[in-house]
Amino acid sequence: MARRKNTRQQEEEVLVAEEVQQQTGDFMERNQNLLFYVLIGLVALAALYFAYKYLYLGPKQTEAMEQMYKAQEQFDRDSFKLALKNPGAGFPGFLDIIDEYGGTNAANTASYYAGISYLNLGQFEAAIEYLDDFSPSGDVLPITTAGAMGDAYAELNDMSNAMSYYKKAAAAGDNEILTTYYLKKVAMLHEKNGDKAAANAAYMKIRDNYPNSPEAGDIEKYILRTK
Repeated sequence: MARRKNTRQQEEEVLVAEEVQQQTGDFMERNQNLLFYVLIGLVALAALYFAYKYLYLGPKQTEAMEQMYKAQEQFDRDSFKLALKNPGAGFPGFLDIIDEYGGTNAANTASYYAGISYLNLGQFEAAIEYLDDFSPSGDVLPITTAGAMGDAYAELNDMSNAMSYYKKAAAAGDNEILTTYYLKKVAMLHEKNGDKAAANAAYMKIRDNYPNSPEAGDIEKYILRTK
């Protein structure tokens, strides 16, 4: 009886498998033209991506970096206005790099330079706009970008956003110099807001986690002040 039942079950499984294969074959036969065009479309998309990345963006990136060096020179000299629009010798400023080479890493980098330039020129809304367009990577730039956004908001007396970005900067990495610098800004804003407990916690984090940092040198007086 059990053997007959197992045989019947095996036969049913074979029939189901054959039915699935038949349905698959019927589907392929009915839709072979559609599947062919889908495959062709996928190949075309892959080719377009390859062409865009390597035949368009690659040369554009190289050209943009070559064009941007003069603006970087002016930036390094603290000539921020010239770096933005007219670095000299017919070379484009950061704003032109952003407009002419959009989508390249160079244009992304130019957004950071432009944001920092506007911050130093006291044009804080513009600084926020360009820093917000920048996509940072690495260990340092996420910290400095968020910190610069915090500085711009602080200059606009928007302390809520300033605090948010200072916290983001302090949490964006583990850098003995930069992390403690923004931790201290967070603590001092807490003090200004009358939240001594939060300020004290931030000061103690500097002392306990970064005892060799520049900010830790006189941190005890801040800790005592906020106890």
